[in-house]
Amino acid sequence: MRAQDERLPATTFEELAMPLFDQLYNFARWLTQDTAEAEDLVQETYAKALRGFSSFQLGTNFRAWMYRILRNSFLNSRAGLKTMVPIDEEDEIAIASEVDTPESLLMAQADRQIMQDALEKLPVHFREVLLLCEVEEMSYQEIAESLAIPIGTVMSRLFRARKNLRALLGQSLQGDRHAV
Repeated sequence: MRAQDERLPATTFEELAMPLFDQLYNFARWLTQDTAEAEDLVQETYAKALRGFSSFQLGTNFRAWMYRILRNSFLNSRAGLKTMVPIDEEDEIAIASEVDTPESLLMAQADRQIMQDALEKLPVHFREVLLLCEVEEMSYQEIAESLAIPIGTVMSRLFRARKNLRALLGQSLQGDRHAV
């Protein structure tokens, strides 16, 4: 009977943690610049989370807890935080519709590259809030819990991130106009 009681937390951990794997991996890719490093970071996150699962308070936000572990692991393992991963080529492949032309596909690829370049120029603290909100679709509360910052800080960073991104995109488009 004792062995069954000891397996219950691991079973509960697996049920809670495994659905988050792809989301955590995507965020790790954005943070690290490297597929292998992202895989290591996610593996380290799951190992730390499993070891510390007994300290997790059931009823609190497990998703935010996992993101916090991943982020803290990243911050503790990397000296330079000015890194950015290129958009996965797999993510760039979209199902082509019958109206797609080579020109429209080229324009879409150029738009993705402009966005990627602008995101790379954002400071990490703006980029991570923007990615958690827009890509991972976290609520402000979840972001605050994940990053261990007040919700007001989340809102101000998100506002500034969007404002800076808009300015960077504007500069890129201005540069393109002058090049033509």
